[in-house]
Amino acid sequence: MTFLQQTINALWLGSVYSLFALGYALVFSVLGVLNLAHSAVFMWGAYLGWFAATRLSLPLPLAGLVAVLGAGILGVLLDMLAFAPLRKREAPRISQLISSMGVALVLVRLAQIAFSAQPQYFPMDAYLSQTIPLLPVKITVIQAAIFVIAILLMIVLGLAIRYTRQGRAMRAVAFDSQTAALFGVPVEIYYRSVFFISGALAGAAGMLYGLAFNNVLPFMGDSVALKGLTIIVLGGLGNIEGAVIGGFVVAALEVASIAFGGSTYRDAIIFLLLILVLLIRPQGLLGVKKTTKV
Repeated sequence: MTFLQQTINALWLGSVYSLFALGYALVFSVLGVLNLAHSAVFMWGAYLGWFAATRLSLPLPLAGLVAVLGAGILGVLLDMLAFAPLRKREAPRISQLISSMGVALVLVRLAQIAFSAQPQYFPMDAYLSQTIPLLPVKITVIQAAIFVIAILLMIVLGLAIRYTRQGRAMRAVAFDSQTAALFGVPVEIYYRSVFFISGALAGAAGMLYGLAFNNVLPFMGDSVALKGLTIIVLGGLGNIEGAVIGGFVVAALEVASIAFGGSTYRDAIIFLLLILVLLIRPQGLLGVKKTTKV
């Protein structure tokens, strides 16, 4: 029973981690650079959802839509401020990474000014906190909803990238942006699209994470930033499928550490996993030994 319960916990938590990490992986797969402001967009997604639910009195589904769209727009603004100017100057990618770090600090500070450092809470309906009956394990309605929503979003993203015209163009840009531009693909527009999708995924993950723990803070992104980096390294940098698998692996490891009484060291365990992956298989589980991204 305990093993089954911990498996359920790892599944719903892993779905949120995978959704968050997909945004990391998507930007890296197309632009070849890590967006270290992704965790700040995640945090702002949670705040936008909370604001829509509490101050605008919107139902949670509409508040979630506000979080997704708002975080997507924030992702586009992030590209315009931190990445596009340096990209046009052909600046080293390390400069873009440092620029994203600076924007992340600004976004966290703005959240502190706008909402204070005190935790904020969603107006949770009593029904959402109820345990689903007739199941041998304890899982609440909100946890089940989080798992279903996260999985559906990941499936939609995967199908869109694989089968739509825009998805094929995005993959062409990721493979070789210069060649794609010669064939008439508007590369900059697709860069902005990638940042919008990445931001929307972060916003959805932030909203779901905030609902799961009913606690929204300016520094909530810090708790998932390391996990997100570990996930994409574990799955293979820029590998979409690897990010999904890595999210569930990291969540399972975290849940197991808590179950065995090591909650104090769960972040250290995640960091140890990151080091081991880099030492033993730096290309990740689904990555290839030779890559074109640095």
